[in-house]
Order: sequence, then structure tokens, then C-alpha cells
Amino acid sequence: MALFVYITCSSPDEAERIGQALLNERLAACVNILSSPVRSLYLWKGKREDSQETVLIAKTMEDRFAALNRAVRRLHSYETPCVVALPLAAGDPEFLAWVEESTRPATLA
Repeated sequence: MALFVYITCSSPDEAERIGQALLNERLAACVNILSSPVRSLYLWKGKREDSQETVLIAKTMEDRFAALNRAVRRLHSYETPCVVALPLAAGDPEFLAWVEESTRPATLA
């Protein structure tokens, strides 16, 4: 099953660095960087926080999510980054086939 993976980053530069790595490692077929700052309000370690973040959305396959998550955690500046996957219930068959083909490990491509 194809997934959209929603990731928040501290800056556009961090989103770019993580997105490039996900593509290089074939963990995502495509990434979107929403670089207008997103205002995030959240609780962290008992305190209310208010910060600006950049959103990164990666298109991948379910069987690649664990490796994608490990890569994000390795590259991310946050102690606990937001990395959540949303299943794609439907989509254009050619697009979904492209996502699957593009995220297949290089030895299987």
C-alpha cells in the first residue's frame, strides 16, 4: 500500500536535507516541502510550545516505512520527530505504480 508520510522539520534546509536523503536511498518516490512556515502549538515536556516548522511530505510504500523512519530519525534535529504515515486508500493507478517502482531497493529495480 502506498503512503503519504507527514514529517515536520525545524527549517526548510533540514527538510531539504532529509528529503534528498530519502530520495537518494529510494525510501521515497517524491517529497514535497511546504516551506512557508507552519505555526505549531504543542506540549513538550510539560510546557506549551509555539514554534515555526517546515512540513515535508514523502510518498512511499508501506514496506519502506520502517527504513524511512530510521533515516529521518538519524538525520533529524528533533529528539522526537513527527513522522506519521497516512495510507492512500485510492489513487491514479499509474501514479501508485510509479511510487512502488521508485521506492524499490536498487538491487531489485
